[in-house]
Amino acid sequence: MNIINSVYRHDCRLLLWCVKSHSYRRFIFWIKWLSRSGDGYIQLLIPAYFLYSDGQAGRDFFIVVLTAFAFERSLYFSIKNSLKRPRPPAVIPYFLAMVTPADQFSFPSGHTMASFLLATLVLAYVGSDAYPVAIWAAGVGVSRVVLGVHFPTDILAGASLGTSIGYGASLWL
Repeated sequence: MNIINSVYRHDCRLLLWCVKSHSYRRFIFWIKWLSRSGDGYIQLLIPAYFLYSDGQAGRDFFIVVLTAFAFERSLYFSIKNSLKRPRPPAVIPYFLAMVTPADQFSFPSGHTMASFLLATLVLAYVGSDAYPVAIWAAGVGVSRVVLGVHFPTDILAGASLGTSIGYGASLWL
């Protein structure tokens, strides 16, 4: 139990360090935009692009992405609703998040999980030309901590799960 308490203390410290940026309005504007980009639109647009532009390979990629996201969303909801880890504002006194999350639980980060899943699949399909998608996925994860809706370990878990599912699904490509 001591290890869990230690991880939690470091988690809170890193979160509070990240939210020092809340007074920088222009920075927060871009962080909010980056976070919103992880709402699922890009996860639909990129596979749809390949569906219509790459013939049979694009259709195969699209099917793999759909299957992977169906599994990912099921696992995400299962973990989130069974562990029920409260979000930072519910745990840290006087702490306010910069955005209102869609639900009350934080572990794992769904935005991060979905972003890393997509990034892993696009990297497997396109190769190193897709590194900007991986950078975007990391940015989505960081944005969720900066906005105060997730602890850093929520992001690590989401990134790890999304990457693992993406890797497993990429074996079908």
